[in-house]
Amino acid sequence: MIHSDPGLDSPMMLDVDTGVDDALAIALAIQMGASIVGISSVAGNVPIDLATRNTQRVVSWMKAESIPVHRGASRPLVADYHDAAHVHGENGLGGADLGDGAGPESDAGAVEALLHNASAFDGELVLVALGPLTNVAMAMNLRPGFARHVRRLVIMSGAFGVPGNVTPHAEFNAFADPDACAQVMKAEWNEIVVVGLDVTHQTAITRDQWERLPGDATGAAELVRMVTGRTFTERNMDGFYLHDPLAVAVALHPDLVELAARTVTVSVDAEYRGKTTMRGVGNVHTATAVDSARFAKLFADRMAIPVSQVPPVKSRSE
Repeated sequence: MIHSDPGLDSPMMLDVDTGVDDALAIALAIQMGASIVGISSVAGNVPIDLATRNTQRVVSWMKAESIPVHRGASRPLVADYHDAAHVHGENGLGGADLGDGAGPESDAGAVEALLHNASAFDGELVLVALGPLTNVAMAMNLRPGFARHVRRLVIMSGAFGVPGNVTPHAEFNAFADPDACAQVMKAEWNEIVVVGLDVTHQTAITRDQWERLPGDATGAAELVRMVTGRTFTERNMDGFYLHDPLAVAVALHPDLVELAARTVTVSVDAEYRGKTTMRGVGNVHTATAVDSARFAKLFADRMAIPVSQVPPVKSRSE
């Protein structure tokens, strides 16, 4: 059972592999007024050095340098590392230059910060994992009771009734570290919500929105314009899917999606690496439908961008 919305006063921690949609998710959480107590980085879309630096750059761009940034795992638990530079660009931010201004990296590493915040905010912490689940699995392995200290875990991962976006079977985050994903899905969390491609592929920034962004935009709107620009110019796509921003919004407003309580298994076999499957009744609340119009308005309002005037994106992107 999913309990009431945690509220903006509930402490939130983000775990990110900062590429384009992570950047937008961080900005959205800040714009929504979430009480972010820390952001941990993990290798995924880009290598760990870049993921950490990009996180610092986004936090600085959003004038939120007081949020500590914690460096995390540089590779998956077992599997080989694969990045997603073909989607996010070589710098992970679609080629956008956010400058070099950033607060210092925290002395505490990602797993240390996860364990500390789960203990310090026992039963209150909302953890939103937007990249491979390596850091989260490592925290579980170091402190077996970790899951029970977290109020709500929201994961952007998986493809259940739709094809994957890195193989026909797998979504990128599950593919990137399937062993960690399998461990996390099996743990006894107070609340675990999985936001996968089944719903994120119904949310996007459209070309229409991007083209109507003013050239003198600032803050969050300028961030949107810059980091998604490569999608509409160099890659000539119709839209950019809002995978990670949707997960952030669901963490605060779970009624944005319809949820099915299922058991989720994750394949670690080479051929089906990262394939996620729902089976029977379980404790993993998996998103099966989304109020895409409500989310689109929330995202546009908070990020100060135009609402799209065209139908949702139909051509498939990553």
